[in-house]
Amino acid sequence: MTVQRTQAPASCFHCGLPVPSGTDYTTLINGKAQPMCCPGCQAVAKTIVDGGLDGFYRHREASGAINDGRLAAESHLADELALYDSKAIQAEFVRHISSEQAEATLVIEGITCAACVWLLEHHLGQQPGVTQFSVNMTNHRARLVWNPEQTRLSTLFAEVLRIGYKAHPYHPNREEQLLEQENKRAIRRLGVAGVGMMQVMMMAIALYAGALQDMEARFVEFIRWSSLVLATPVVLYSARPFFITAWRDLRTRNLSMDVPVSIAIGGAYLASVWATVMNTGEVYFDSVTMFTFFLLIGRYIEMQARHRTGKAGNALMDLLPASATLLQEGHEKMVPVSELKPDDLVLVRPGHTLPADGIITDGESAIDESALTGEYLPISKAVNDPVVGGTINVEHPIKVRITDVGANTRLSAIVGLLDRAHADKPMTARVADKVARYFVLAVLITSATVATAWSFIAPEDAFWITLSVLVVTCPCALGLATPTALTAATGTLRQQGFLITRGHVLEGLASATHVIFDKTGTLTEGNLSIQQMQPARELGSHNPYAIAAALEQVSEHPIARAFRPYFQIEACNTRITVNAGVEGEVAGTSYRIGKPSYAAELYQGPLPEQPDRERQWLLLADRQGPLAWFALDDQIRKDAAFTLSALKRLGMQIGMLTGDDSSAAARVAQELGIDTVKQGVSPDQKLEYINELQASGASVVMVGDGINDIPVLAGARTSIAMGSATDLAKTSADAVLISSELERLALALLVARKTRMIIRENLTWALMYNLVALPLAAMGFIAPYMAAVGMSASSLIVVGNAMRLSRRPRLRRKHRE
Repeated sequence: MTVQRTQAPASCFHCGLPVPSGTDYTTLINGKAQPMCCPGCQAVAKTIVDGGLDGFYRHREASGAINDGRLAAESHLADELALYDSKAIQAEFVRHISSEQAEATLVIEGITCAACVWLLEHHLGQQPGVTQFSVNMTNHRARLVWNPEQTRLSTLFAEVLRIGYKAHPYHPNREEQLLEQENKRAIRRLGVAGVGMMQVMMMAIALYAGALQDMEARFVEFIRWSSLVLATPVVLYSARPFFITAWRDLRTRNLSMDVPVSIAIGGAYLASVWATVMNTGEVYFDSVTMFTFFLLIGRYIEMQARHRTGKAGNALMDLLPASATLLQEGHEKMVPVSELKPDDLVLVRPGHTLPADGIITDGESAIDESALTGEYLPISKAVNDPVVGGTINVEHPIKVRITDVGANTRLSAIVGLLDRAHADKPMTARVADKVARYFVLAVLITSATVATAWSFIAPEDAFWITLSVLVVTCPCALGLATPTALTAATGTLRQQGFLITRGHVLEGLASATHVIFDKTGTLTEGNLSIQQMQPARELGSHNPYAIAAALEQVSEHPIARAFRPYFQIEACNTRITVNAGVEGEVAGTSYRIGKPSYAAELYQGPLPEQPDRERQWLLLADRQGPLAWFALDDQIRKDAAFTLSALKRLGMQIGMLTGDDSSAAARVAQELGIDTVKQGVSPDQKLEYINELQASGASVVMVGDGINDIPVLAGARTSIAMGSATDLAKTSADAVLISSELERLALALLVARKTRMIIRENLTWALMYNLVALPLAAMGFIAPYMAAVGMSASSLIVVGNAMRLSRRPRLRRKHRE
């Protein structure tokens, strides 16, 4: 079959979005190589064709529908939505939690305010089979959890469309293009409104000046008609989204802030058109255009803040490269990352990004993990060390055996946890959403009351006073007060290596009174290291470190790993005795290392006296007798002392819960200055202690890393897992310390307190502004143009105040010991 390549149009054949310049993604459809905008569309289109569903494209073309990336309520809609029921297509964005639950991340178009979020969550949450549907107002992403056996995904997409919104599967490339389109539309609308406002204001000034100097009627009429011509594009084009949203909300019996906005703009415009045509009464074209312009400015600034946070989240998935070097039978082959499978062997050259999670099989290098952990120094990796997709190989080429791809990678898990945090609304956000919804109803009732009262007091002033009330009380600032602050704080902490996975974490940290730590792997490194070597006799030419490392090289025991840095020579005839030690020959001499009783069997003599009882001691001996003692212990994290000191200065009470009943627990507590220590406790006893604390009024933050910490992590009000923790521990925790640096915990506490303060400032400002401005507008002291400026300025102040949280915080030096 001859392949016909058509001239590349300006839009993607699958989704209709613009094809970025310099890209060359195509899919063979109906005998033609059709252009695609990204690898995602290419993969989906290929799946459709391979599944025998290419008739979808023929049906779409035959129907004459223009595929501009937006779903249309036409005859082919059901067929298009039905594609999302295909398991092959769902594999790109759906994760199956269990046999009866699936999770999908979507992008919702058409959201303008908190009331839109409420409507979506309320409507979709009532659909059969839907367990959870939560929308993040900041980046317009939705998290859907539903039962695929009970309700098809296409049905839920249709329900979103039915109430006036559009849902798309979340994909970073696609969302970037949607954000770019939204930005271009906003700039065009803002430009038309700005030009129209300036021209109409010049006409209005002339009209006001003419009223003082008895301007001739023909000039007044000319100015009025000119203002009508200039204001009409502003109302019909720039203000169009307000009217569409208001009509959609009224149809669904929902009140959003666009309802009073549309009433104000539409009412003032129609009244002015009537006055112009009938040549009687006042015109308000200047107020209409100014209100539209300033409202659009406020929303544009808010949109830019939302886009920044959305792009920050997309940047995580964008860390993965588009292609990888696959090694097959000794040959190199460039393949798309989406085609990689577990057990594939890939070559990663210096400066290249790892395409997926895996294990190094050949080579040593330094890996830059700063994008995930916030740690700027590269980490040395060698054979058998795990590596994470999205990190950068810095020094030498390495070969990596792929272990996890797609949704199973650590990067995907982090993105999923981050989306869960954004979708999970804290109490403050839920209260603000509820207040904003009822506030709109109060505004409409108040406006009707004001209009009725002024129609008796001064009928000629009733209209513009009512218009001012509608404009000045739009609750834009109230709806933005909480989500902008929470999103900015969450993004800042993620960049610092502190990943929030549930929405209540910032509230919990801000109000915390106690921080309880596990010991092993949390306050300590979780790895045994050699603390001291003490000779048992004259060493002569013996190097006890090298001899011990040679013997331990054959063991995978955690004790053996402590000796690996000292490996220099080989041992032979090695033999491991479980729970005792290792025996072998080095340079023709027999040695044993391990428990003192085991080592003493080699020279068949009395046991030497152990240096002390505080630490774990291993004995190295030959046939002549004891050679050296090695003290092994878990090392305290370097930043543990500073972190605990900083937390105490912030007013926290520190405690330690550990299952270790040895003297090591008391030694760690003493070195770190921890007064409250519970050692030798079981997981159930840990949970019981935490419950007792919380029952007494304490707000507890629990930090742990092991499987034995899962119950207490789930039971604490706020739980934090170390980055090195088990997957179960990280899933049970509310936040993850990706960098495993405890110092970031104190940093998170500072950011949480600052976030709480800024949310309170924003809510206070939004409420005080409305409480002050509403009476003034109702009494006729605020003109419509003044109301427009005040309302927009109020929203800008709230967004600007929240953006203070985007600054990278620093722990002050006074917190250090």
